[in-house]
Amino acid sequence: MRRLISSGSPFETTAGYSRAVVDGDWCFVSGTTGYDYTTMTMPESVEDQTRTCLATIGRVLEDAGFSLADVVRCHYYVTDAAFADRVFPILGETFGPVRPAATMVVCGLIRPEMLIEIEVTALRRERA
Repeated sequence: MRRLISSGSPFETTAGYSRAVVDGDWCFVSGTTGYDYTTMTMPESVEDQTRTCLATIGRVLEDAGFSLADVVRCHYYVTDAAFADRVFPILGETFGPVRPAATMVVCGLIRPEMLIEIEVTALRRERA
C-alpha cells in the first residue's frame, strides 16, 4: 500500500511532492534541507543544518513506521567539498552502527542558505 508522508513544509504542496513515500516495506525520503519546518528558519552552520536534516528525517521515518536504523541508502548533497570533514562526524554518530550505502555529491542547491541536503531510503525489517 502506498502512503504519503508530509513534514508540514508548505513547499511540499507548492512543488507537488511528498517528504516521504511508503510503498510496502520501503520508505523513500525526499531530499531534506536544514530548514526547521516549525519555525521556517535555517541554521547558519553546515553542522547545525546537518543535525536539523537528520532530525526531520528521523521524525518522518518515525511517522512512517520506520527508524534511522532501517536506512539502507543515503545521498548527501553539499555546496562545498570542505563541508565533508565537518559533517562526517555527525553522520558517523547517526549512522555508525547502521552503515548504509552512501554517496556525497558537491553541487549547488536551490537556495543560497542551503548548505546540505540529505535523501534516504529505508527498508522495514522484522523487529526482534
